[in-house]
Order: sequence, then structure tokens, then C-alpha cells
Amino acid sequence: MDLRQLEYFVAVAEEQNFTRAAERVHISQSGVSAQIRQLERELGAELFDRSARTVTLTVAGKAALEHARSALAAAGAVGQAVGEVTGLIRGRLTVGMVIGCTLTPLFDALATFHQAHPGVEISLVEDSSDRLIEKVRASTIDLALIGAANTTPDGLDALTLISERLVAAVPAGHPLAKQRRVALRDLVAHPIVCMPRGTGMRTVFDQACAAQSLKPTIALQASAADAIADLAARGLAVAILSDSMAARYRDRLTAHTIDDVDTPAVLALIWKSAHSPGIRELLAHSREAFIKPDPT
Repeated sequence: MDLRQLEYFVAVAEEQNFTRAAERVHISQSGVSAQIRQLERELGAELFDRSARTVTLTVAGKAALEHARSALAAAGAVGQAVGEVTGLIRGRLTVGMVIGCTLTPLFDALATFHQAHPGVEISLVEDSSDRLIEKVRASTIDLALIGAANTTPDGLDALTLISERLVAAVPAGHPLAKQRRVALRDLVAHPIVCMPRGTGMRTVFDQACAAQSLKPTIALQASAADAIADLAARGLAVAILSDSMAARYRDRLTAHTIDDVDTPAVLALIWKSAHSPGIRELLAHSREAFIKPDPT
């Protein structure tokens, strides 16, 4: 067996699908299948149950998975150790980004990191914050930009980038546009457009409503702030956004901070371990890109 076969085996085990695993390792599905079959012949046991739509591990596969992960981690550590001695950083970094949250500073950080360390292959994946947190915990991604409610996830290191209160945004002529103050009870009389479950802002909103036993009508959901603002601007629903998001649409929407939602929506970078020199360097570039210097 070789490391490539182990990499494909781990990818199929984690994705539970040969097609997605092939996309992840950047080869054809037939190539992944052939290498897995060869590995199974060498081990004398089937590693996957292929009888259902979702590929699952057999008993032998479950026994092999952690050892395969350990072998890949050990091989990566060899390269990292040599890289630290020689001043070179090589390998692969997988970065996660919450769906619908396009932040230019993150792309700036990735660009400057790539320029400084061209030997590192960078992958960028989108997912919900909840799933990204689990992937960081499982070490299937190295670093992630997530949305959270007030605090960052337990057991992970984090760099808070934005911490803002929620606002309700409506077009001119909407009844709420004329109010001086807006509370959650004012919103339940109107349909709501907001981000889906699993995002930081939605978690803050849902928890605040539950605390007051309020049941708002979530009429529309969208992952991108632009879509939420466009739907609200057309009078379809009241938009729930963060303060800085709503500020981008002030030409079309009037935004009111929701008085009785004190918990902020947090946007943060999270990671499990900074032992990897690649992660440490990417964090340094991220801090430089996101944290503006004090003008004083």
C-alpha cells in the first residue's frame, strides 16, 4: 500500500461517496475506485459497504480508518519538520468559509499567503457554520470562517473578527420604517427573511425569540446578504441582518437595531491546532488582513 491509497481511503470514508471523494482529491472517480480496490486486495478485506447509495465503512474499514489518518498525519509531519528547518512551508491547507459570507479580507489573506508560500496547495470550501465547526474538530479542514452566537465554539481556538447586534431592515413605506424603536414583538406581525439554520445570525435570532416564547414567520431564507436585502427591498419580508451588512443597503432599506436582542452575532476564524507552520502563517496573514491598525 502507499500514502496515495490511504488518502483516497480516508476521503471516501469521510465523504461517504466516491464521486465527492474524487472531487476532493482531484482525480477521476474510476481512479479512486481502482486504488481502493487495490488496497482492499492487499489487505485481504473489503473496506466499504457499497450496497447502498451512501458508502459506509465495514468493520475492517472502521478498524483501518484511524490508522490511515495517523499514517497520513505522520507523513505530513515529516515534511513540516523539514520545512521548519529549511524555512520552507509545503503541503496542503483546507480553509472553510460559511456559505453566503464573502469577505474580501479573507481572500486577501489567502492571496498574500500564497505569494509568500507557493509550495502550499490551498483548498477553499463553503458550508454552514455548524458543519464547519465539526469539520475543524475532526481535522478534515484546517481553518474556518464561521458565524456564531456571542461566543466561539468550545474546545477550539478562535480569532473574533466581527461582533455586531442584529437589525431589522425594511423598505421605505413599511410600517416598521416609521418606528423609532423596534423590538422582537414588533417583528412577529410580519413575515421574516433571514439566513438559514446553522448560521450565527439565525442562531442569535432563534434563541432570542425562544427566550420570549415568540414564533416569528420565517417566510423566506437565503444564504447571501444580497439576496436577503433584495427580497426585503421588494416588500416581501423584513430582513434580519447584522449592522454592517445592513449598512451596505441603506440606499434601499431602513435599518433598526432590534432593542431586545443583546446577544451579538460573531464572525470568527476557528482552528483546532496551530502546530502546523502553514496554519500559523495563514493566521498571521489573516490577522494582518482583518485587524485594522489603530489610527492613533
